[in-house]
Amino acid sequence: VITLRCMVQFIGRETKYSGTLSAFTTIYREEGVLGFFAGLIPRLLGDILSLWLCNMLAYLINTYALENGDPALGWQPRGLKVPFLLPQVSTMAEMKSYSQAVTGFFASMLTYPFVLVSNLMAVNNCGLAGGLLPYAPTYSSWLDCWSQLHREGNMSRGNSLFFRKVPAGKRYVWE
Repeated sequence: VITLRCMVQFIGRETKYSGTLSAFTTIYREEGVLGFFAGLIPRLLGDILSLWLCNMLAYLINTYALENGDPALGWQPRGLKVPFLLPQVSTMAEMKSYSQAVTGFFASMLTYPFVLVSNLMAVNNCGLAGGLLPYAPTYSSWLDCWSQLHREGNMSRGNSLFFRKVPAGKRYVWE
């Protein structure tokens, strides 16, 4: 929470927090202990879902796509037999380690909306310009934030580094 708010403060050229200790005391004074946990529920849900997806997909790939199968069962799945596509991969262990990285990437893409909602809730109505109107609406809960982003088609905003889109009818202020 403190990191995100300090980033928003830097972008908005504000001086609400003068350091880490100042941020701790200001958040505690203005919002209480719960201020340090703003956006925690969507972050936890996203992390749990991402971890589950990553491990499940990696298990399925490692078990059914990269193994030779069990001859006792009479079923032989086709292993990954594309040596011309992956010439530098020499062992099955290397391929399994790559599958974990690839599934982690896909899981993070699928759970990005949870990260987005968590970040928005961490700076929501915190007294910084980036968390208030006209730059950001004020949300009553993380479910309210989720439903508004979904309604506007903004669930994946900021997800891609290269392929950005501006929703129809939106205008952003450049100073």
